[in-house]
Amino acid sequence: MRFLLKSLVRKLHLLLNKGFLTDSIETASFVVHQRCRFHHHLARSSTDVCSILQDFIYSDAPSHGIFLHSFVLKAGLQWNSALCTKLVLLYLKSGYLGCAHQLFEEMPRRAVSSWNAMIAAYFKQRNLDKSLELVYQMRESLELFDGFTYSCILRLSAGLRNLGIGRQVHCRILRCKVDCDRVLITGLVDMYAKNGKIEYARRLFDDVSEKNIVCSTAMISGYMKCGRVNDAEEIFNAVTERDVVVWNAMIEGYSLLVDNASRALIAFIEMQQAGLCPTVSTFASLIGACISLSALEQGQQIHAHVIKNHLWVDVRSGSALVDMYAKCGRIEDSRKVFDRMHHRNVITWTAMIDGYGKNGNVDESLHLFQNMKMLKVIPNYVTFLSVLSACGHGGLVDEGWEIFSSMKRDYGLSPRVEHYACMVDLIGRTGSLDEAVKFIELMPILPNEDVWGALLGASRLHGDVAMAAIAAKELFKLNSCKPGAYVALSNAYAAAGRWEGVHIVRELMKDSGVSKNAGCSWVETEEGLQTFHVG
Repeated sequence: MRFLLKSLVRKLHLLLNKGFLTDSIETASFVVHQRCRFHHHLARSSTDVCSILQDFIYSDAPSHGIFLHSFVLKAGLQWNSALCTKLVLLYLKSGYLGCAHQLFEEMPRRAVSSWNAMIAAYFKQRNLDKSLELVYQMRESLELFDGFTYSCILRLSAGLRNLGIGRQVHCRILRCKVDCDRVLITGLVDMYAKNGKIEYARRLFDDVSEKNIVCSTAMISGYMKCGRVNDAEEIFNAVTERDVVVWNAMIEGYSLLVDNASRALIAFIEMQQAGLCPTVSTFASLIGACISLSALEQGQQIHAHVIKNHLWVDVRSGSALVDMYAKCGRIEDSRKVFDRMHHRNVITWTAMIDGYGKNGNVDESLHLFQNMKMLKVIPNYVTFLSVLSACGHGGLVDEGWEIFSSMKRDYGLSPRVEHYACMVDLIGRTGSLDEAVKFIELMPILPNEDVWGALLGASRLHGDVAMAAIAAKELFKLNSCKPGAYVALSNAYAAAGRWEGVHIVRELMKDSGVSKNAGCSWVETEEGLQTFHVG
């Protein structure tokens, strides 16, 4: 009997190694299950089970090996750390995170590899808080961290934008003399770059003798986010073998900078000429560039590329297209894309809600918000910002108050200063300026430029020069050098015929070194995007 089980194990190895991972593996799994059922009393070692589990973990059908868990329990095999870790990995590879966590909690002793697997799994699911919680639990268990643990924590620091955690890891790596391989160095570079400490990242980057493409991509992304395009291009040009990821970093960086958005389209053409296939990230960045340029025709061409590359059903590219068409004023096309999407997430819904609000269709914006809640899609901070903005444009005070109150009451979201600014704008637009001031005074957080700017705009709209002066004074206290506040106050004085006030504001602007940028507009013609400036 023991021989039969070993023979079966060898046959399963052969099937897996030859790549028979569909019908063959189902048959093999069934046979193993039956043999184990009748002969489990003869199996006293977990070695064979660990070996089979390992094969399932690295196969294309890991879920077929889950039945071995019940066999382990029935056979009374030794419940050791190695076997438990294999089962945890099997559940994770099969997509059963909850089952993996339950088994992890029941382990008599957790190995470093099992800790690392769970931390990485929650990070992959974007549950960064849970992943960090496991890191703290691992530290309290006195389990020693290895290089993989440190790299996971560095990615957490970058994802959470928490520089303190990353610095602690860096110190611990130096203090414990951990072997800093390429993965750790790249993790440190990426962590410092994403936390805005680009000079620290560059210092580490320069110390690497053989720079890999992942490390170079981290530096490029960091420089682009800081607006240092020339430095990013320098590193990009030094990369000899460029893959699609490093090209995406350049395209995304260009798309985020309005003055360089057109270069994203040029980089895309060069990428294609290099023989590389674009990905979802490529198209999402390109669509963002088209939004910055208000380049509808180029956006439509990118839309065609998305369809040709069979990425139409992807929620990220679809959401970007919804946003692009809405911001280019083509709300009907935006809705067509939205309706044809098979999968929508909160970003998709928010883009469509915001599009209707910005294009003046407030009723449809609120209708979509209600549909979103009915379908159990949980709104986020940006969703509420879009809906409140729509209420402001439509003068819907009661609806705005209800939505604002529901943030904390129904979803546990504490309103941010941007939401308070929307409410000030909503209340002020109706002419209730005294009520808007009382609302500001009762805010649990300090009002910023947006809040006082909203009051200033409402005061100018209703010709209340005294209230406009109060709002402008608060803006000047915040050392706001933006010309909008000065111009709005000047216009308020001009509308009231108080020209001495206009003169005083102009002198203030001159003394403070604040100048208003010349107004401009642009239109897309057959020759390209044409820009027109005042005068």
